[in-house]
Amino acid sequence: MTPEQIIVLAIVQGITEFLPISSSGHLALIPAVTGWPDQGQVTDVMVHIGSLFAVIVYFWRDVLKLIAGGLDLLHLRMNDNSRMALYIIVATIPAVVFGLFLKKSGYGDGLRSVEVIAWNAIIFGILMYVADYIGKQTKVMEDMKMSPAVTMGFAQALALIPGTSRSGITMTAARFMGFSRPEAARFSFLLGIPAIAGAGAFVTLDAIESGIEISNGAIMAAVLTFFAALAAIAFLMAFVKRSSFLIFTIYRIALGLLLFALLYDWIPGISVDLSV
Repeated sequence: MTPEQIIVLAIVQGITEFLPISSSGHLALIPAVTGWPDQGQVTDVMVHIGSLFAVIVYFWRDVLKLIAGGLDLLHLRMNDNSRMALYIIVATIPAVVFGLFLKKSGYGDGLRSVEVIAWNAIIFGILMYVADYIGKQTKVMEDMKMSPAVTMGFAQALALIPGTSRSGITMTAARFMGFSRPEAARFSFLLGIPAIAGAGAFVTLDAIESGIEISNGAIMAAVLTFFAALAAIAFLMAFVKRSSFLIFTIYRIALGLLLFALLYDWIPGISVDLSV
């Protein structure tokens, strides 16, 4: 990869992984607009690692509590930390099951079309606004129970369909259930830790089986992704304290319409190949 490709990929992946605007929608645009080839499995692994470390660093206090809670679970001790760790573990199961189903059945490949990404960017963007508009701002992390955690887990599973946005759909579910915007984002990011780690592990195993080595470019992509993702998390956590999700809904609708316009040559004089 060229330095330009590394920089663009890392920044786009790092930012769109955590803002509720669909990372797959943006990644579909990059090769079509630039003509760059696919970045490969190793780079996918490294940018996931960069994103993962960004969440861990930003929420390090919560992560330490989850680790302590996990250790308490092993000793069958129930407290606030162990309950939260249990909620995260159980809420991760739907995404794992659905991910294995898509991989084994082959249906996952059929969902990667730009048309699917565009529709999901629009539909789930509108749904996010509805949830944010009607949802109460009363619940905090301490109000989390097994039922809402599992609901967010099933929502996260839907994010395996490109264009949905993992952070977007989980925060949508949380807002429907009355969690405040900052707390919805916080639980969404913590829930994403095992999901992102698992996705990275799957791609890592595929890369190892293929005998692919880690290049300096892939390492650079991971470092840049870390900083971009850290900035995106900090921005979103500050933004949702004072603003609604409306701007993200508008952006997602615009993204979806742009993908449709490019896919079906609606823009005179502009033609790019978005067939995937």
